[in-house]
Amino acid sequence: MAPAITPRRIMAGVALVAVTGGALDYATLPPLLPAYQQVRAHWRPSEAWLYDRHGRLIDSARVDFAVRRLAWTPLAAVSPAAREAIVAAEDHRFRDHAGVDWLALGAAARDRIEQRKARGASTLSMQLAAFLSPALARPGARGWRDKLRQLRAARALEARWSKDQILEAYLNLAGYRGEAQGIGAAALGLFGKTPASLNRDDGLLLAALLPDPGADALTIARRACALAGPGDCARFPAAAAAMLGPARSLALDPGLAPHLADRLLVRPGLRITTTLDADIQRLAAAALRRQLLGLGGTRARDGAVVVVDNASGAVLAYVGGIGGASTAPAVDNANAYRQAGSTLKPFLYAQAIERRYLTAASILDDSPVQLDTASGLYVPQNYDRGFKGPVSARTALAGSLNVPAVRTLLLVGVEPFRDRLWDLGYRGLVEDGAYYGFSLALGSAEVTLLEQAAAYRALANHGRWSPLRLTRDQPATPPRAIVSPAAAWIVDDVIADPNARAATFGLDSALRLPFWAAVKTGTSKAMRDNWCVGFSDRFTVAVWVGNAEGDPMRAVSGTSGAAPVWRDVMMALHARLPSREPAAPAGIVATRVAFADGIEEPRRDYFLAGTAQTRIAGVPAAARRPRITNPVSGSVYALDPDIPIDRQRLGIAISGAAMAHRLLLDRRDLGPADHAPMILPGPGQHRLRLVDPAGKVVDQVVFTVR
Repeated sequence: MAPAITPRRIMAGVALVAVTGGALDYATLPPLLPAYQQVRAHWRPSEAWLYDRHGRLIDSARVDFAVRRLAWTPLAAVSPAAREAIVAAEDHRFRDHAGVDWLALGAAARDRIEQRKARGASTLSMQLAAFLSPALARPGARGWRDKLRQLRAARALEARWSKDQILEAYLNLAGYRGEAQGIGAAALGLFGKTPASLNRDDGLLLAALLPDPGADALTIARRACALAGPGDCARFPAAAAAMLGPARSLALDPGLAPHLADRLLVRPGLRITTTLDADIQRLAAAALRRQLLGLGGTRARDGAVVVVDNASGAVLAYVGGIGGASTAPAVDNANAYRQAGSTLKPFLYAQAIERRYLTAASILDDSPVQLDTASGLYVPQNYDRGFKGPVSARTALAGSLNVPAVRTLLLVGVEPFRDRLWDLGYRGLVEDGAYYGFSLALGSAEVTLLEQAAAYRALANHGRWSPLRLTRDQPATPPRAIVSPAAAWIVDDVIADPNARAATFGLDSALRLPFWAAVKTGTSKAMRDNWCVGFSDRFTVAVWVGNAEGDPMRAVSGTSGAAPVWRDVMMALHARLPSREPAAPAGIVATRVAFADGIEEPRRDYFLAGTAQTRIAGVPAAARRPRITNPVSGSVYALDPDIPIDRQRLGIAISGAAMAHRLLLDRRDLGPADHAPMILPGPGQHRLRLVDPAGKVVDQVVFTVR
């Protein structure tokens, strides 16, 4: 006899159902999924992008190497043919269900009961829910509870998202092949296309990848054939093989500034607008490429170009290298430290003129000199190993003569000159002046091409220096007065003077332009670096040519290496508007100057007010301070056993007014200084002194005989 149904039993049954239902609801509760806006906001591409000052893409860099993701692709940017092919393959009733395709689920259940190959029943919404919450698709998550959670998550998603939002997110979050995530990366990497240019066959091949992105080409072709229909199968095997062949690349990225991109693009998703101008960047790169191609990889393999707007300090071109024959194409030669060579000389002469130690017409002695240093004798040489005798400071600077530059450094002082270079932005000079010594006049310090451009821009801007700007949002820094405007203008005039540089470079070198421009070349020790830096009224252009790995160049001179690139860039920049000579600032006096003994031709020259001269002549010997010019202090002489000893005497040379002065070698009186004898000192160290009539030592040198 069945038990009687009582109200108590009914209530107990209801309670059981409620408890069971509650437990089931709790057990299949789906995770909380983010809103569409959150997914978009948290999307992080693996790339970052660099734009020019006009908003044009100039380069990009991959920053995240865990996965390949491009920018989020809006649904409207995917071709209708491709997205329809993917929807038809993955969820053909996508527009008709509310997250769960009950018909597909029923068919899958029937296939399982009848032990036939089960077809997929996951909708795009269910797959997207698994993308958003990976716990829904964890390995082994095939039980009824997991499936119910996924169904409920899909329905919750459909309640909050539109169909277009679901499809857009699915296309961006799906993994297609290897590390490519999203239809943007898949289209670019597999087909060399943008998502907007994908056709139906491309969409079918992508759909064939989705079940197993690692499948081989034959399997993918077979799946695409099944999706397309039996009449369209012939073309898929070859298409699948091509798609899975070597990685493709689409020229969406111009690749104009790879070194600057590596420097600035440090986080995924960055979009940086630079101060560069894509057109100027292209012409600078083209000029450098032509020159390196002409030189050939056996002479010089690398180069760099920087172009700066004088008024704003904006970098308009940043070419760190162009590849070609380079064996170190990743090196950013625009920001690498290298020896400056003669490019520092304009700042040295500007400091001497500013302090009124020299004028542009002052005479400097270009003759052999030996300087005693802590590490031994320093014997500077000119580039051509010759000497020109007395020359004006104008000729010495424009012609890049080394000995006069060292003599100028003796006037200015190594430490003050080092400090001046630091103030001009040369941040590689981290040691004190004693570390660099007299060779600082000839550019023994290491500098970058960017630092060169900034310092020469200061000369163009009346001696005022400020940092260069690489990005549009970098604030402009108020300039600091480093060189006096008058001294800067005189130096500008000197290095813009083709006649002054003619003795060294000729009248028709690459440095001469059909409009006003100031320029200086430089070559470092052992021909490792070749520089050409100069400016017009509007632009500063800095060029370096050499080998990134530091080995010497072959048969490359100051005007055959970097100078032709500088000339080509300047000519292109001023194709429509030639450069104009800047007006002289206050404190400049123009005077016609004549030179005694025909040292140089008479000319009109420029002076700081109060330093002008109309005639330049050598100081009479009687007015010069007496000093010993030979031997040079610190010299070491070696006696040759194969030469008779009396043929190895040492000559003593005295300059200046030495009347009534006497010479003392160690403790021995050699007699009057104006009749200096030939001496034969024995081995050892010796001290030669010049004493005045009162017995005061006015000069002395120490030398050694071995």
